[in-house]
Amino acid sequence: MLVTLQNAFQFPKLSRCREFEVLRRNVAVSDNDKLTLLDLVQSRPRDTPLVTVSNHMSTLDDPLMWGIKGLPITDPKLSRWTLTAEDICFTNTLFSYFFRLGKCLPVRRGAGIYQPYMDDALDVINRGDWLHTFPEGTLSQEDRPIRRLKWGTASLIARASLQPVVLPIAHSGFEKVLPENYMFGRRPLLPLPFKNITIVVGEPMVFDIPQLRLMAKAMTLKDVNRGRPDIEDKADEPLGRNGESYHGGNSSSSSLGGVTKGGLGGGASSASVEEKALRWMYSHMSENLRCLLQELTLKAKQLNVRV
Repeated sequence: MLVTLQNAFQFPKLSRCREFEVLRRNVAVSDNDKLTLLDLVQSRPRDTPLVTVSNHMSTLDDPLMWGIKGLPITDPKLSRWTLTAEDICFTNTLFSYFFRLGKCLPVRRGAGIYQPYMDDALDVINRGDWLHTFPEGTLSQEDRPIRRLKWGTASLIARASLQPVVLPIAHSGFEKVLPENYMFGRRPLLPLPFKNITIVVGEPMVFDIPQLRLMAKAMTLKDVNRGRPDIEDKADEPLGRNGESYHGGNSSSSSLGGVTKGGLGGGASSASVEEKALRWMYSHMSENLRCLLQELTLKAKQLNVRV
């Protein structure tokens, strides 16, 4: 059985717009998926953060996907925080005020995963709140596999002082509601009605960060001892100041622990090896999330065709 989404926006006045009333009638999520999300949002322990991740199809993904009936989207204590592009949502005072009201946090593209804005997101997790991210880092409406994820989400999970529950979510249909290349290479002025949207919620998961740190150190030191000081990175994701926090000094929460100066051998500096170990860990976590999102996205597409 499918249930429809109730509230399109966190802002009550906007949620009553006729256009969005039409849209949400065509959005569906299964009862089991709905219960999984509602339980984590409303009933998880107070000291357990929630990090949801999803594919990114359009600028309507958030907030429309949070309109599930019963979800406390207008409750400032329980509703989600979300990372949004600074160059799109925070370009002037009015936009900044509007999106801040909607619990949106700016993030600067290309500034690295240790930029000050990411510290704000880390604070959200460390308070035990709910944070949503789009780890692809950009819109993707092409019918192709999920692209390599940015490492920001993985770094937040790994550096958090509280262990978050991670919930992957995928959707299909938003790309038809607000296509980027609708006419003359532009999106439509208003969302297109009567398009089916399907949301699929995955299984909650918890990353074993201590074990991943040990694996990252072991894999990195193994390569160093084999005479490969220039360990091949899986991606050129910018960390920012060689793994240092933009607030000054080495971020203790980003340290792998146990990789200390003088304890490496192989002719590689401790800082170099630790940064490469962090890259291995962030890449490994991101790839796990990417595979989960890819599987859920395919399921969402299949269900969307049947609706």
